[in-house]
Amino acid sequence: MQWIYWGRLYETKFQARTLQQRLEHDAWIYGYESPQEIEVFRSKRGKYGVRFMF
Repeated sequence: MQWIYWGRLYETKFQARTLQQRLEHDAWIYGYESPQEIEVFRSKRGKYGVRFMF
């Protein structure tokens, strides 16, 4: 299995965590297939991103 990276990096960890929560809740609310794992990572340049695995 491979990580799928969200196409945008964020300045703060809070922004990335908000997207992470939205991905988790949207799958639950709208009945999408939920990713097995969703995590926030920090890039080499210090920005934050979200990646997930199905």
